[in-house]
Amino acid sequence: MDTVGIIGAGSFGITISKIVSRNVNVLLYTRNPEVKQQINENHFHLNTKLRSNIVATDRIDDLTSQCQLLFAVVPSSSFRQMMRDFCPYLRPYHIMIHATKGLDVSKITDEDFQSSNFTKADVNTMTEVIRQESNVVRVGCMSGPNLAREILSGQPAATVIASEYDEVIRLGQQVLSSKKFFAFGSHDLKAAEIAGAFKNIIAVASGILAGMGMGKNMQSLLITRGLREMIYFGTALGTSGSAYLGTAGIGDLIATCTSEDSRNYTFGKRLAKGESFDYIMQTSSEVVEGVRTLKIINQLARNEKLNLPIVQVLYKVVYENYNKERALEFLMNDNYALDVDFL
Repeated sequence: MDTVGIIGAGSFGITISKIVSRNVNVLLYTRNPEVKQQINENHFHLNTKLRSNIVATDRIDDLTSQCQLLFAVVPSSSFRQMMRDFCPYLRPYHIMIHATKGLDVSKITDEDFQSSNFTKADVNTMTEVIRQESNVVRVGCMSGPNLAREILSGQPAATVIASEYDEVIRLGQQVLSSKKFFAFGSHDLKAAEIAGAFKNIIAVASGILAGMGMGKNMQSLLITRGLREMIYFGTALGTSGSAYLGTAGIGDLIATCTSEDSRNYTFGKRLAKGESFDYIMQTSSEVVEGVRTLKIINQLARNEKLNLPIVQVLYKVVYENYNKERALEFLMNDNYALDVDFL
């Protein structure tokens, strides 16, 4: 692997590019010609100095012809369209690892989304989208506590490369690992993807608690009960509950729910302090995946009759302007008294 391809030049695409460039050359795909020029001429983007072995391109055929291993780092809402754009250039020999922490419902109409026709069969993970829209077979995901700002500042971190294929895990570990970045391996691919999506919802709730002035007692309680709901939801979708007790599950949950660098946590905090939903979304520098995932999973919980009280109450707060104090009171008076019921 002389050169690895990265699809997406957002903050995490740049972060992965910097990590990978320690080991191999990087070809970074961007649709923006100004970003391409800045990276290639100045070796600089998003206030980040880049190595000279990171080269940007706006040609899909350049990326796919030069790179066998591709990392896809684009928002979940545009992931399927990205795959449709790339499909004519992809071959079975390509390997794709995505780092998108969200779910896909692009095949569902707005009418279906609000009706009982919407079921878990209509929700896709990003690896399912890759396989539906291309002939790529060897796929995987990158998940875990990977706050971009901390990694870009040189702080140590770890991730999980999850795949059904040992080769995908091995290659992912090979190009990512360094003295400051460690890559675990996992074969529970779908669980890693669900964990990466679900934790963003709990991070929004954690930010709301912080904005309300709540302390670590409430934050730790939310993370604990949020983990329970993550496991309950994941097992309802056919994954193993134990998969959520590792780096991609509880590890990512803690990081995202406690850091000011988390865009989902920051969204919740701003909302609790009185900023409107629309204003926060318009002024956020990057996509807040947790808000979209909350809408998807809340509707899925209703239609599949899944008991997810944090998700359901948080939806009312975020989308229906429900009183935050009443929402907290409701959750604190939940009569489901068992502490651990998911092992």
